[in-house]
Amino acid sequence: MAPLPGAELVQTPLQLYRYLLRCCRQLPTKGIQEHYKHAVRQSFQVHSDEDNSERIQQIIKRAIEDADWIMNKVSACLALALEWECCNRLSHQGALAHHS
Repeated sequence: MAPLPGAELVQTPLQLYRYLLRCCRQLPTKGIQEHYKHAVRQSFQVHSDEDNSERIQQIIKRAIEDADWIMNKVSACLALALEWECCNRLSHQGALAHHS
């Protein structure tokens, strides 16, 4: 999963906040979405007093990289879980056919 469109345009903390919340909405379950929305809010509170523009740009760059990594990780885990579920169903069906 690639970064959401507009990642390259994020320049301000408010733009970053909105971008990260859009990323959260792309995650597959409400539980995962809420977990990362909470993490985003906490991170913004921790860095709310930052006034060094160079440091703010570093934080923005790293947050976008982290969001991209998380989106890829969640997508890969979801794909593996679906594959595992399909394999289990097929092996279960094969076992049922074998016992018939």
